[in-house]
Amino acid sequence: MHDKMQLQRFELKYMIDDATALGVRDFVSTRLELDEFSVGKPNFSYPVHSLYLDSDDLHLFQSTVNSEKNRYKLRLRYYSDKPGSPVFFEIKRRVDGAILKQRCGVRREAVEEILGGHVPEPDQFLSKEPKNLVALQRFVELMEWIGAKPKVHVAYLREAWLPHDGNSVRITMDRNVRDDPDPTARLACQMLNPVDVFGNQVVLEIKFTGRFPAWIGDMVRIFRLQRCSAAKYVDGICRMTDKWGGGHSSEIACRILGSVSRQAIQARARHLSLMPDLADSGNHTLLPST
Repeated sequence: MHDKMQLQRFELKYMIDDATALGVRDFVSTRLELDEFSVGKPNFSYPVHSLYLDSDDLHLFQSTVNSEKNRYKLRLRYYSDKPGSPVFFEIKRRVDGAILKQRCGVRREAVEEILGGHVPEPDQFLSKEPKNLVALQRFVELMEWIGAKPKVHVAYLREAWLPHDGNSVRITMDRNVRDDPDPTARLACQMLNPVDVFGNQVVLEIKFTGRFPAWIGDMVRIFRLQRCSAAKYVDGICRMTDKWGGGHSSEIACRILGSVSRQAIQARARHLSLMPDLADSGNHTLLPST
């Protein structure tokens, strides 16, 4: 899959039901066109898989829970588990409200070497552009700095829309978001013991560079969209504590993924208590997103 993502962008998230998602689809189809990977797919959606890395004390998880102004995530993104399919190493940063991404695509056989802290030979890169090497070197540096290891496999179905002449605006709707503990970097599409993160809700993301487009503002008003948080990795961990721990338990998260402070779980509960409108929809694990 080609990398068409902007290096820097702003990102707004909304939780909507499927009926609203169909209305949003009709609205944006007059301005945007389907991403090439959505064309011809059931419900215009293609599968996305990400393997998130974190330290054993879940440093990156806690930076989101604690709403740190500048934070980042480390993940491996892939779209298939076939032997010849590529894997993309990504750093996703939030800096003063803006989103910055660095991404490097490699051949699947290079993954183990990179997770071991080594940069592979040039023939293992999908592109020879210098920015790819820079991105991978930075990924390895951050990974080793915090001792990050594979923690959680996140999967969902993505419907994506963008302008015909570029990527200044990108609207995505993610359905069937599932998280699965994965400390082994299997990079498989099949999950072993997943949790359903947002139920039947759809995660609508509006991504843009520069000025917020006026027509998107119209869409927000027409559909009465309420901006919220939806962090697939972080909320998935919290859903695990609900399912396997019987509540907001730091101990169960520790057993599943490493360790996480009781303060982090308590912070999550405080955030949830401020969102009664979303609690009614069955989504009880919304946190500040990255």
